Amino acid sequence: MTTTQPARSALLRTATVAAAISMALGLAACDRNDDRTAGQKLDSAIAKTDQAAENAKDNVQAAAHDAKVAVQDAAHDTKVAAQDAAHDAKVNAEEATAEARAKSHELAQDTRENVAEAKADTKQAAANASAAVADAGITAKVNAAFAADSDVSALRIDVDTKDGVVTLTGPAKSQQARDRATQLAQGIDGVKRVENKLEIRP
Repeated sequence: MTTTQPARSALLRTATVAAAISMALGLAACDRNDDRTAGQKLDSAIAKTDQAAENAKDNVQAAAHDAKVAVQDAAHDTKVAAQDAAHDAKVNAEEATAEARAKSHELAQDTRENVAEAKADTKQAAANASAAVADAGITAKVNAAFAADSDVSALRIDVDTKDGVVTLTGPAKSQQARDRATQLAQGIDGVKRVENKLEIRP
């Protein structure tokens, strides 16, 4: 609880008077050989008590000043510590944000690359499937052409098509039949080249 200034002054005066009276009585009892009158002794005791009270007052003021300085120092230290903590928190938050942004950018880049690769793979797979269908269609058309031709219909010719290149294997009864097989295969739409590996067997 804080005591107001007037109350402290009243208490100080009361204490001073009480101390002076006590000292006067003590001096009167202890120093019977003192030639001074009781009034002189009382005045001397009051003067000493006033000096003691003044010294006590100075000590109290010094202690209050020291306490005030200590409180101000503590408040300043607390303020500085709070500012440092706030700065550190800000720096940590900025670093975390920058790291999250970098990771997000990296993830987005990886996603774009993966999507691009997937698109390329899909496109390639579609192209391969389309080429396989086209090759199968060419093979079927070559076999149909061979079956409809009298010179090669009796031959057991194996037809294989890869990327539009037709490879013929098997026996041919004559050079004429061999050449006719090449001619028929080259006449099919989509054939890029014919590799005739037929063996002439009369």
